[in-house]
Amino acid sequence: MNPVVHFEMPFDDKARLTRFYEQAFGWQMQPMGADMGDYVLATTTPNGSNGRPSEPGAINGGFFPKKPDWPAQVPSVVIAVDDIKAAMGKVKAAGGEVLGEPMEIPGVGQYVSFMDSEGNRVSLLQPLPRG
Repeated sequence: MNPVVHFEMPFDDKARLTRFYEQAFGWQMQPMGADMGDYVLATTTPNGSNGRPSEPGAINGGFFPKKPDWPAQVPSVVIAVDDIKAAMGKVKAAGGEVLGEPMEIPGVGQYVSFMDSEGNRVSLLQPLPRG
């Protein structure tokens, strides 16, 4: 099975977003800067020494700035896969639409989004091996 390992949501105002989730839920919000697409990491649960949530079933997430030319900027989940190209083929064969080619997220792995058969935007992540 391929687990859900991350969530993503769009934002309009980074400072407002950060304040909201820190105040409402106590999440640790970490802006990544322009070199990482102004992404904001959200730590919702403690991480173990491997950088992954230490509580079984818990996930962390992130927020991306809304862009006028990006499709389906809605909340979504990220599914971990062993082979992103093979997973993209399975998505297509099952009736989904892959949105572009995988991109490299430095220090994280290969990432690509897709639309499922019901019009939901979901993403695939082939994580880098962890030491």
